[in-house]
Amino acid sequence: MTVHTELNGTTFVITIDRPDLRNAIDLATAEAIAEALDDLDARDDAVAGVITGAGGTFCAGMDLKAFLAGERPSVPGRGFAGIVRRPPAKPIVAAVEGYALGGGFEIALACDLVVAAEDAVFGLPEVTRGLVPAGGGLLRLPAKVPANLAMEWILTGARIPAATAHEVHLVNRLTAPGSALAGALELAAAIGRNGPLATRACKQVIAESRDWPEAEFFDRQAPLAEAVRSSEDAREGARAFVERRSPQWAGR
Repeated sequence: MTVHTELNGTTFVITIDRPDLRNAIDLATAEAIAEALDDLDARDDAVAGVITGAGGTFCAGMDLKAFLAGERPSVPGRGFAGIVRRPPAKPIVAAVEGYALGGGFEIALACDLVVAAEDAVFGLPEVTRGLVPAGGGLLRLPAKVPANLAMEWILTGARIPAATAHEVHLVNRLTAPGSALAGALELAAAIGRNGPLATRACKQVIAESRDWPEAEFFDRQAPLAEAVRSSEDAREGARAFVERRSPQWAGR
């Protein structure tokens, strides 16, 4: 198997396991990631996810040998690596060690939060290979960093040190080398302590509202917020606050 999953508390951990190929993505791996993301969204015991790579590397992108053999590591409806076109509905954190290049960087960009080791390296080198970063790189990077900086990185294929990515807020947290997964689990656990319906709705509004006309913001947000406000979890949150105890979420 090229992808392994495990539940760590309320966090569903997805590990790309092709270390001999720097976790490059072929079709079988893309399909396995898509299946894991479906599992994440379907599980009642998981509030958030973490995606990482085995062997000290996050992901070096598309498996070019598989590409030359005619493979396209894309899943219908989900896109490259089973994630870039349709990320999970639940929050997901990228835990980046080593290289996150090309499609590997695009996987990280499709995540909601990024934790990276101090010696990690990001980049979209597609132009240096006569390709286009069409797995979300052209769309998401300019939305996450200043547009002129995104343009430079994309057109030059530059490699970006984790410290630089952190300075421009592309990376949420830096860790010591070898500790990115631990840092991501800590961040995901902080999310997991909160109401699962609320965290999922917050992610949905943030993601979808980018395309909403400003005049419709509150009208479009209202049904999503009201569904949470009228839930059993909302009442439990209020009771727990009044009773000075930790809430026991039911997810409904």
